[in-house]
Amino acid sequence: MQKTIIWTVSVSRLFTLFRDISPEFSAQADITPLNIGFEQAAAEVRERLKTGHCDAIISAGSNGAYLKSHVSVPVIIVKVSGFDVMQALAQAREISHKVGIINYQKIIPSLDEFQKNFGLRIEQRSYITAEDARAQLKSLKAMGINVVVGAGLIMDLAQELGMTGIFIYSTETIRQAFYDAIELSRISYDQKTTPIGYLPENSTKIRHTINDLIGASPLMESVRQNIMLYARSEATVLIQGESGTGKEMVAQAIHHEYCLFNQHKRNKAPMPFVAVNCGAIPENLLEAELFGYEEGAFTGSRRGGRAGLFEMANGGTLFLDEIGEMPLVLQTRLLRVLEEMTVVRIGGYRPLQVNVRVICATHCDLDSWVKEGRFRADLFYRLGVLRMQVPSLHQRGDDIFMLAERLLKLAFAGLQQSLPAFRVQQLFSCHGFFRQYSWPGNVRELRNLMERVALFCSAYPEKSITQELLENLSPERKTTTHDVMQINPLDASLTEVMDYFKGDRQAAAQYLGISRTTLWRRLKQQKSKN
Repeated sequence: MQKTIIWTVSVSRLFTLFRDISPEFSAQADITPLNIGFEQAAAEVRERLKTGHCDAIISAGSNGAYLKSHVSVPVIIVKVSGFDVMQALAQAREISHKVGIINYQKIIPSLDEFQKNFGLRIEQRSYITAEDARAQLKSLKAMGINVVVGAGLIMDLAQELGMTGIFIYSTETIRQAFYDAIELSRISYDQKTTPIGYLPENSTKIRHTINDLIGASPLMESVRQNIMLYARSEATVLIQGESGTGKEMVAQAIHHEYCLFNQHKRNKAPMPFVAVNCGAIPENLLEAELFGYEEGAFTGSRRGGRAGLFEMANGGTLFLDEIGEMPLVLQTRLLRVLEEMTVVRIGGYRPLQVNVRVICATHCDLDSWVKEGRFRADLFYRLGVLRMQVPSLHQRGDDIFMLAERLLKLAFAGLQQSLPAFRVQQLFSCHGFFRQYSWPGNVRELRNLMERVALFCSAYPEKSITQELLENLSPERKTTTHDVMQINPLDASLTEVMDYFKGDRQAAAQYLGISRTTLWRRLKQQKSKN
């Protein structure tokens, strides 16, 4: 598939935002910015289509709505999210306690809770034409409101009237529109070129792309930049971060971008993504899983033998999750495979050449483990040619609200329902609940909570989302108030954790972010040392 051809159609500040973000997608799309709107934009698009091609147009607000009904090219409308509204209101509050919001065609429902929590008086208006918008601004100004939230047209008109404009679109929202345009083009291409009933090999191996990494914080911007950078290399990658931060999602995103970057080399051959959790498989089975075995290698071995994960990942990526849990004896063998790029199955003698990129992840402090002799130094440096730290949720600031909205939307979709806008406003009104907590389970803990919230809302549509409700749906939050739970899992000793959970191995493993098999292994090692 060739690069997606995208035209962005916008004026004023949105044009600048499109221009600033579009270089991020240069490897996937050819993007042409058009700094015009409405009738002039429609005429320009029709003229360009006479001699050229466009897969999708990205626009917003009234301009986007006009284009959608006047041109033949699919138009992706930039959609304002609840996070955009909250972020804009927070900016507006710094200027005035009286704020106007002007949206195209409709108002944002249920902003009452916002007004209470932000200490704002909010006046909402909608418009269809530019003259409507101008009239609404004049009305707000007559009421003594001089700060207004809206799109580019509103910003320009507000400036003409001597008012202060707060731009409602965030970089994350614009970025999402680019992802949607590229995905739309890909689906269209697949429908035209893929025979009915044919599913490309390994198409289900990747569930996540860079599109799924939600957040506009500087830390998440850095993660996205590293993904795009590392996609240009074949070197090993070590991803570190707390349990539940999305390390495998990052690994899949790197693989996906790597595939896109190397399309010209692939000759349509599949590039598999194979994953294994090194801490979830007993030591005696992990070796067979990774390297395979020949027939008769051990009692119970499959007739004809079996290929290992390195062979299965040949030509693609092998993701080794929780690499810190790999036993030392297997670390030695893994190092040899990485150095020589050949695998010898258990019970075999014939070396098999493989071409595999290894990405690994851990929540452990491997730098310290190397010093303590718990992890091989030579393997550590071989795995960590490229390194990346995935930030914990409490480090990501207002990203939590963006994530909460997306996860709640997905949870509602799982119940075959759409997420009502007023539910988003209710959720964001509980500002303190989200920010005054460390979220030790990170995004995984937040996702679990949003699943419960969606189920509650489905069962009790007449009841509101309140801070009290969220607390009642968060039993983990209550347990983490105790002293031992304030200790970082990496700092707490196994004895402390097991004492706190009264010997409950399942609870202790969940708190430490490891499997029960790994916990059993560590307890056994500790017992042997004592």
